[in-house]
Amino acid sequence: MAVKIRLKRTGANRNPSYRLVVADSRKPRDGRFIEELGFYNPTTEPETVKIDEEKALEWLQNGAQPSSTVRNIFSREGIMKKFDEVK
Repeated sequence: MAVKIRLKRTGANRNPSYRLVVADSRKPRDGRFIEELGFYNPTTEPETVKIDEEKALEWLQNGAQPSSTVRNIFSREGIMKKFDEVK
């Protein structure tokens, strides 16, 4: 089973917000997921990001692949740097 860390869209029309979730790559974007890691709201100024770093690092160490957008968010928050140090 290929596990990915990706965004799940929530919110109203033209007012998106996202949850960072761990999901099977074969499931649909807003479908079933394994665990929720946090949330991301790009419409606020500045952008709102809240991530459980311990859970995120644990999933990365277990082989979960982040999507490109999630990888960028993790890099901005310093999680990818911590993951590279632990490797």
